[in-house]
Amino acid sequence: MSKRIVVNAGLIETRVAVQEGNLLTELYLERKRHRSIVGSVYKGTVTNVLPGMQAAFVDIGLTKDAFLYAGDYTATLLPSAEGDAEIDVEEGETPRREATGPIEQMLSRGQQVLVQVSKESLGTKGARITSFISLPGRYLVYMPQAKHTGVSRRIRDERERDRLRAALRALELPPGGFILRTNAEGKGEAEFAADVEFLSRLWAQIQARYERATPPAALHEEADLTFRVVRDLFSPEVDEFVVDDAEVHERVLGYVRALVPALEERVKLYRERTPIFDAFSIEKDIDKALRRRVWLKSGGYIVIDHTEALVSIDVNTGKYVGKRDFEQTVLKINLESVTEVVRQIRLRDLGGIIIIDFIDMEVPEHREQVEKALKRALADDKARTNVMPISELGLVEMTRKRVRQDLRALLSVGCPTCRGSGVTKSDETLAAEVLRAVRAKLAGDGEPGGRREIVARVHPDVAAYLESEVRADLSQLENALDVKITVQPVDKQPHREDFEIRVR
Repeated sequence: MSKRIVVNAGLIETRVAVQEGNLLTELYLERKRHRSIVGSVYKGTVTNVLPGMQAAFVDIGLTKDAFLYAGDYTATLLPSAEGDAEIDVEEGETPRREATGPIEQMLSRGQQVLVQVSKESLGTKGARITSFISLPGRYLVYMPQAKHTGVSRRIRDERERDRLRAALRALELPPGGFILRTNAEGKGEAEFAADVEFLSRLWAQIQARYERATPPAALHEEADLTFRVVRDLFSPEVDEFVVDDAEVHERVLGYVRALVPALEERVKLYRERTPIFDAFSIEKDIDKALRRRVWLKSGGYIVIDHTEALVSIDVNTGKYVGKRDFEQTVLKINLESVTEVVRQIRLRDLGGIIIIDFIDMEVPEHREQVEKALKRALADDKARTNVMPISELGLVEMTRKRVRQDLRALLSVGCPTCRGSGVTKSDETLAAEVLRAVRAKLAGDGEPGGRREIVARVHPDVAAYLESEVRADLSQLENALDVKITVQPVDKQPHREDFEIRVR
């Protein structure tokens, strides 16, 4: 399947789309005023230690203090004493570690620490940080505090894995550990040596800056989005790399000549007048990625809902009724949905706990087919995933590593009308609330001194409902309370559910 990288360089933000065939599978966005800090290295100061949570908060110069878990901290800048192990890892990730001791014995308030951002601030939570530094190159990831050789799980050929390890060990390596990235496949000592030299020099610079800097201070910031895309995504599998801005095109060419000169001819400047994302049908895919419902070609559809705890994905038959028996219809829809579900997970960058509700399957073999198809589709996902076996109810529980905000949070804000709930109170419900509020207002004001006027300032929709549908009820309430009720529509009412009751 053909693969394409498309760059739209705007005044406010740069967007990078990855297409497989003509379908958008990944979208990266970087705004000039809010660049990603994942991978950046800081010298920070511990502001609080929480023994009950086995964590600490660290001031690294952001709006909120960053969160440091005990298992993500090491007190030394030197390589650890663990053995020279061979491990398998996900793309660009360091192995998990257990805490070496209670957090209160390792850290204290006011202590200065060297840390790297591993997760962006998400919602009300501050950034997550680690003191186990990992510095990515084109083919290698250098981990100064580790001592092991890792190979990306995406490289599945055992002979190639052994060859890569041997090629790396043939070099004179600095203290620490390395991970061979997916891009390393087919490469040799010359390419690895260049990465080793660059990364060891970068680590030396970070250490030197740490000694001189006064916290909070940034010691190393990750490069811009276009550089990261060239470094991490531009490979021989990509047929073309299209950029719509001449200046950015030249910058990309510079990165390509330095990192992957053999692919220079695949970098092209888009010169047409039609916006590049429209020309490649990317804009409509982004619009679909913000919708709750996504239709399948067969007529079925999936529904994606976000909750505080998890993301749920529901598969439905929709308009598809099948041609043979019901079980075959269900199997066809579920198998078709797998591809779209995984595409939406990657495109929307969904993370945390994800529950997929496939249509119930009575036949165990069908459940196995769907489960295997899901795992195959997730094999191309760069984020770490963990999929549990499909249940008898057709539910799949899975987790996906969350590093930054998902696409919905990045591109949208909570609806000011429904306040994020997805629903608002009906006109009838609000009219009843207004009438109850009128009674309560009069009761709170005590005995009236003569006939008074009550002014209900409400949203225009509610005002129209009160004057038309419940006019008789208003008159009845006026007679019962011996007041005049005036309904006043407020065009600039901040919210349709807000209203104000005044007594004249």
